[in-house]
Amino acid sequence: MNASTPTVTPVVPPSAAARAGSPPTGARVRPSRPGRPQGQWAVDGREPLNANEAVKAADNGLNVRERIETIYAREGFDSIPTDDLHGRFRWWGLYTQRRPGIDGGRTAQLEPHELEDRYFMLRVRIDGGALTTAQLRVVGELSTELARDTADITDRQNIQLHWVRVEDVPQIWARLEAVGLSTTEACGDTPRVVLGSPVAGVAADEIIDPTPVIEEIVTRFVGDPELANLPRKFKSAVTGHPSLDVVHEINDISLVGVVHPELGPGYDLWVGGALSTAPRLAERLGAFVPADQAADVWHGVVRIFRDHGYRRLRTKARLKFLLAEWGPEKFRQVLETDYLGHPLPDGPAPAAPSGPGDHVGVHRQKDGLRYVGLAPTVGRLPGSALQRLADLVEAVGSGRVRLTPHQKLIVLDVPPDRVDELLEGAAGLGLTATPSVFRRSTIACTGIEFCKLAIVETKATAATAVAELERRLADVEPLLDSPISLHVNGCPNSCARIQTADIGLKGQIITTGDGVQAPGFQVHLGGGLASVGLEEPGLGRTVRGLKVSAEELPDYVERVVRRYAATRTAGETFARWAHRVDDEELR
Repeated sequence: MNASTPTVTPVVPPSAAARAGSPPTGARVRPSRPGRPQGQWAVDGREPLNANEAVKAADNGLNVRERIETIYAREGFDSIPTDDLHGRFRWWGLYTQRRPGIDGGRTAQLEPHELEDRYFMLRVRIDGGALTTAQLRVVGELSTELARDTADITDRQNIQLHWVRVEDVPQIWARLEAVGLSTTEACGDTPRVVLGSPVAGVAADEIIDPTPVIEEIVTRFVGDPELANLPRKFKSAVTGHPSLDVVHEINDISLVGVVHPELGPGYDLWVGGALSTAPRLAERLGAFVPADQAADVWHGVVRIFRDHGYRRLRTKARLKFLLAEWGPEKFRQVLETDYLGHPLPDGPAPAAPSGPGDHVGVHRQKDGLRYVGLAPTVGRLPGSALQRLADLVEAVGSGRVRLTPHQKLIVLDVPPDRVDELLEGAAGLGLTATPSVFRRSTIACTGIEFCKLAIVETKATAATAVAELERRLADVEPLLDSPISLHVNGCPNSCARIQTADIGLKGQIITTGDGVQAPGFQVHLGGGLASVGLEEPGLGRTVRGLKVSAEELPDYVERVVRRYAATRTAGETFARWAHRVDDEELR
């Protein structure tokens, strides 16, 4: 044992999986077949086994920035070769967006160049969701001037702009970087944005402030060429708040604040979570990570993924597949022995969540000021509204805003006597600290409006459903003990986390009762991540043949919510109810 690592007594938490009524966690990821090369660098060597890996081997994705600035921005869209356009541009947060007018039924039939427009989605990387008002204002100005006033708050604490021309990208980078923002590795096979507790450093009940860990990870490792060719994307999260507010169960690595009985505050280590078409929830390694070792542990896990992750098939290239084969015990052993050079202490699991992780509402900070969580509708705000919000936040005496993994935003450092002024001004921007159950808990991905993978429209569909449900279920809402999450996704890839929602909707073309092809959704029911009343996370269930058209979505949700309200037992969450009742109750 390393001399710097103290000997401690293992802490064994009670098994949450044994709790009655919890939805099944489910692990639908199967290990790969043994004896076949999987493209693991540490096992099979670095010979590329598919075209995507060959592109990455030919030139590091980070190198494309120079070509964008010196060639493509000057010579225009037609000067961009396909390996850069459909590959390396992602290393700098750029995807071509969907060409208008292509219906969802043709998404799988067309090649990327047939689907794409000559404009880009640009993702602004916002680690920890932390923004100053100066940064927020610049993003808003870029949106109004160069992105047709588009801006979407994502469930990864980023902001996405649309309608961006390659000619404008160097200017956008310069203006973002002048205020400390970037798009570096916002997409691509890289370490993506680090999710962080949006109330880091201010919450009165915080276990540990994750800000130093996030800043160290970003400073040391984001943009490092040695970590810029991973098998697939790598998602990270760090929180020290007892609400467990960073959806830690669905990241490749999560560091979750806990208090060790002998070593004090630090982090519990989770690895291998991800959704998409083969969902798997992350697993605890049982290791306690002291704060001063957290960035090194993060570095060890991402290097395991780089060296041992599967590269032969992109559909098997996420860390969850390696964890499914190794198991948590071997993963921890390899991490400690081969990448850290010392063991980690055993440690406690996080306690059950203390409250809602979206932080909506008015809350007291540890310094006596207030933080105010505001809900837009499904994360969409125009750039002009972002600028006005920056002005409003400064007018009430603050200079800091945070984005959340739930498509919400939080204003920090509000004097108590200025809260009402903030709330009144925010209402004029379409933001509220007292949203309905449905507005608070509905999220939606980009959808067919801009995404080349999408099959159906999402943002407007979800916003319409929220408005209808607020009207139709006004009599039921006061009877609900907790929000019912509604997640709307445009395709099977689960950017909106459909398998972990109370009601998750996967976009597809369906056949209606009249035999007509129409945009619609397969329904997932009863999923959830750790939250009040649902300590054990779980994946939703599907009911055979249960699909709903986009037009009928409000009718279906109203019907199933009324059944839940009428037949639930005392204190029963929607997730538990959905896993308990017969299929017919869910139709």
